[in-house]
Amino acid sequence: MAKPLALDFDPIARADELWTRRWGGVPAMSAITSIMRAHQILLSRVDAVVKPYGLTFARYEALVLLTFSRTGELSLSKIGERLMVHPTSVTNTVDRLERAGLVSRRPNPLDGRGVLAAITGRGRDVVEEATRELMAMDFGLEGYSEEQCRQVFELLRPLRVDAGDFTPPTPKE
Repeated sequence: MAKPLALDFDPIARADELWTRRWGGVPAMSAITSIMRAHQILLSRVDAVVKPYGLTFARYEALVLLTFSRTGELSLSKIGERLMVHPTSVTNTVDRLERAGLVSRRPNPLDGRGVLAAITGRGRDVVEEATRELMAMDFGLEGYSEEQCRQVFELLRPLRVDAGDFTPPTPKE
């Protein structure tokens, strides 16, 4: 895929200058715009790696989650909870993975209405190959050091806590 021609200026910095002239300085505007653009860039990079495997990053994440479980299977509700997505998205993701032969479904013996998704041998092979490729390109973050990646994680953590993703442990005194 060809890269678009680079501009000779940073459009987000320019928008920040114009915003500041019109409404005053609001660093949050340039921060959110940068985060949204970074999301587009990173999703494009990782999707380019997983696409040859018939995956999107969301489907890749679901497969990885299944490999993390002791038995290689989880309920659809648990998948949605862990990936923090709506049940409809989980159903769609598992449908596509099942059609590709990467997962199978079975009724959950502990919940009469529930369904378990189990990773197949082919699913394990695909996730291992895709993971090697993603790790080789640092998940699209090759321009950052390990320390910088940790800093990004820590900088975004309060946003995730505030959104209710999880309750952080209370510090011990």
